[in-house]
Amino acid sequence: MLISRIVVASTLLLAGAAQAAPADDFRGLLADHWAWWLERNPVQATTLGERAHDARLDDLSLAGMDAEAADAARFRQRLAAIPRDGLSAEDRVSADVLESVLARQIEANSFPARALLFTNRDGFHTAFAGLPQRVPFFTRADYDSYLARLAAFPAQTEQAIATTRVAIRDGYALPCAVLDGFEPGIRQIVAPAEKSRFYKPFEKRPPAIAEAEWPAMQARAQALIEGQVNPAYTRFADFVAADYLPACTRAIGVSERPIGKDYYAWRARMETTTSLTPEQIHQLGLKEVARIRAEMEVVAKTAGFPGRDAYVQHLRTDPRYYAKSPEALMAAASRQAKLADGWMPRLFGKLPRLPYTLKEIPADIAPGTTTAYYMPGAPASGVEGVYYVNTSKLDERPLFELPALTIHEAVPGHHHQIALQQELDLPDFRRHAAFFTAFVEGWGLYSERLGIEMGLYDTPEREMGRLSYEMWRATRLVVDTGMHWKGWSKERAVQYMLDNTALSAANIDAEVNRYISWPGQALGYKIGELKIRELRAEAESALGTRFDIRAFHDVVLESGPLPLDVLERKVRGWIASEKAKA
Repeated sequence: MLISRIVVASTLLLAGAAQAAPADDFRGLLADHWAWWLERNPVQATTLGERAHDARLDDLSLAGMDAEAADAARFRQRLAAIPRDGLSAEDRVSADVLESVLARQIEANSFPARALLFTNRDGFHTAFAGLPQRVPFFTRADYDSYLARLAAFPAQTEQAIATTRVAIRDGYALPCAVLDGFEPGIRQIVAPAEKSRFYKPFEKRPPAIAEAEWPAMQARAQALIEGQVNPAYTRFADFVAADYLPACTRAIGVSERPIGKDYYAWRARMETTTSLTPEQIHQLGLKEVARIRAEMEVVAKTAGFPGRDAYVQHLRTDPRYYAKSPEALMAAASRQAKLADGWMPRLFGKLPRLPYTLKEIPADIAPGTTTAYYMPGAPASGVEGVYYVNTSKLDERPLFELPALTIHEAVPGHHHQIALQQELDLPDFRRHAAFFTAFVEGWGLYSERLGIEMGLYDTPEREMGRLSYEMWRATRLVVDTGMHWKGWSKERAVQYMLDNTALSAANIDAEVNRYISWPGQALGYKIGELKIRELRAEAESALGTRFDIRAFHDVVLESGPLPLDVLERKVRGWIASEKAKA
């Protein structure tokens, strides 16, 4: 279309068309792609203030996946037809990001693993269980939309079961080794209506709904929870018990499944946004483990212990390092969060407006999930960011890990990066839909290292906690590739992490189960962190006394999540610009 317009244009208009048409075409493509993305992600559309798809849930059918991949291919063809040299510098970055997102969608649909709708710890069913925290509750329309989604959940559950049957058929059921407690976790979501998490929005009437109408809406919610939602969760749990668990896979490595080697190599490239092979990542992991272990030895001797192993044993078993109650753990986490808050203006020139809070991970999922996680907020829906802390199994949650954990999940880690991303002056898909594990989790791990400059690792045990967390991410490179590429057993992976981190045995077992059920995802953390550290060192060397840490951090974050090669080009361009100013 663009070429034909240029061919028939007059000589007088040729230069102007060559400059304006690519930008116009690209803006049209972005608008069309964003409208399509909102339609394909109706729940997130609601959280962003787009209400056209309020009554719908995500399509989990294979036919829907095929349609999405076909649409992505058409968008990619349109993108390829737009000359990059006709775009502004920022639009070229947007084009690079969109190309990466579309390519990932298309290629993901070519593997049988597309039918995997859940890991051992989360999936479509846990996402729906979080619906009351994800959508707004201000107007009558908000409540009607929520009720419509409760009514739609049984149909989505049947879609999920049908898709999961294909996963079983194609050899992509989860390994048996990671499924302990999975079925009971589903059943724990079921509760009597008035005690159900799904009833929480109806405990207090909002001003926008008349008092006379409220009892009928409450009764409707109770009826939908008892008559639709609870039976759907029971139906899914029964399917898992009768059909899924008996079909679970004995082998833990994804490479042992149909075209599993190709799938894992793609997962490694996709999650790291690099061309690194699994073997290269494995060797990098071994190198990082050796480096960090040497640093641990120094800290152990500073603490008065003969070596790292003796100090780790002390830290794992001394009760003084563990909270005695959930309230004590939350209080300690809150203190760490406020200490980090105070450092933010010294580390960043741009701060997001959206606040965050701390909450306990819900009791029904806490025993089987991770130590903590971050849930993004949504300014348009009045939803704050949340740093969730696991207060179950207190003897596995050492207090000396809290500084690194809090920095990673809250600020300057995930909350700062994601809340800022939501407020940037960028195309909508980059503010809300672009996600690259290596960037997002790499930033979180890089943020942990900023705690050194913030003075938060002020005791040997806290410094060992930081090193243990860094070692945790380094060992991931070894054990994830070990299990999925090199044929390691789960036992070998667990022992490797026991030998090298200060994490508790229960935490390590849960982590290894996560890597087994989510191949390659854990590779992005260390790869991304190493790239950000490399770029910072390059900037410090090139700029010397002119290096500004606040400006560097703003440059890294000001374009939202990026593939690492795009981030590298951006930071190097900034370095060149700063040198030119001098």
